[in-house]
Amino acid sequence: MKPAEIRKIAEETYIYGFPLLLMDITAQTSTAVPRAQEFKAPRNQFAHLRSYPDPAFTAVVSPNADTLYSSAFLDLGREPMVLSVPDAGERYYLMQMLDAWTNVFASPGTRTTGKGRHDFAVTGPNWSGGLPAGVEEIKAPTNMVWIIGRTYCAGPADYEAVHKIQAQYKLTPLSAWGTAYEPPENVDVDPNVDLKTSPADQVHDLRPTDFFHRLAMLMKDNPPAPADQPVIANLAKIGIVPGEPFDPTTLTPTSAKALKDGFTAGRAIVVKTGRNPSGGKTVNRNGWTYWLEVGSYGTDYLFRAGIAWVGLGANLPEDAVYPRVVTDANSQKLSGKNRYVLHFEKNQTPPARAFWSLTVYNQRQFFVANPIGRYALGDRDKLQFNPDGSLDIYIQHEQPEKESNWLPAPADEFNVIMRIYWPKPEVLEGRWTPPPIQPAGEITAIAA
Repeated sequence: MKPAEIRKIAEETYIYGFPLLLMDITAQTSTAVPRAQEFKAPRNQFAHLRSYPDPAFTAVVSPNADTLYSSAFLDLGREPMVLSVPDAGERYYLMQMLDAWTNVFASPGTRTTGKGRHDFAVTGPNWSGGLPAGVEEIKAPTNMVWIIGRTYCAGPADYEAVHKIQAQYKLTPLSAWGTAYEPPENVDVDPNVDLKTSPADQVHDLRPTDFFHRLAMLMKDNPPAPADQPVIANLAKIGIVPGEPFDPTTLTPTSAKALKDGFTAGRAIVVKTGRNPSGGKTVNRNGWTYWLEVGSYGTDYLFRAGIAWVGLGANLPEDAVYPRVVTDANSQKLSGKNRYVLHFEKNQTPPARAFWSLTVYNQRQFFVANPIGRYALGDRDKLQFNPDGSLDIYIQHEQPEKESNWLPAPADEFNVIMRIYWPKPEVLEGRWTPPPIQPAGEITAIAA
């Protein structure tokens, strides 16, 4: 092949493989403990967050402060795992399941399976067999599965009630079903796992040969989708074959340089796209960008990579829609040097069957410390509405007079993500969109 073709394939390979490697490294860093802890747990065990994440939490980009997470990375290579959930009553919960490529393939919970108790056998792509009575099968496309459980929490005063529900989320190997199974508490931990560097940075720092080798090895147990065959054929042209070691010694110096150049270009494209993803059914209104086709990406590999970079673990739009904004109504970057107002007219707050919120993130998509420890603001809070029924949210670094409506911002650039859980049809159909974020002082003229 000509160097230009090698370069192009290498660029596309990085874009295609980035989500898989990010998932793998996220799984490694999240399971490198001998027993279940608050933020981490061995594979096939739940880690339950007992409180909202804080600025020190960097395990997942764009974390939420509306639900308490219950996270588990499954390895289905040996046998299926049975997920048991209790009757949560009127409390909203969701057990989102992602395959190794970041596609959501199931989302049991309030919206889909209702209030009752359920037992789901999550089975791998190559498993076949019978299941015990009362156990429902959920077929996973890959052996690596990430369950991201989210249980609605109204705030710290609600923690104890949520903890009781979390205690009833269980994972049981199929072979132990029907026994008094307890997960092991002395699991071996790989001492070579980097627990200091964020997963996204670890992927970013990989050398081309290491990236390509890891991608090839991961594709053995996490097979590409049938629609990916054209990409897999191209990968083979540069020596990347599922389950086979990548051997860079077969490359000429010219080919090796083209491979590296393409890899570097692909990496830059993913970072750029992650800062402003576009693809699928993208909505761009009033400065807000959001997507109505996240969670299931088909062959839109760049969109998939961009979403993984900015918000690994994104839900299906039917479960949640995440409008994101980085500029104000004047197309200027949001900055803590300025003061802003988000104004909702009467009866025009986000239409959600479950709940809605607003969260501020820094440029790395993490929380930033603030004097009142508030990282999200939404319908669970005691917001003060205006006399005419409208609502003003104050987004700024300094504390305003009306603290109840204040969403603290960092001193430098930031972005805002709105979460609309179980959105109503007007959101999914594009009939409702968020209003623009106005610089303080301009809202009167806009509203008039």
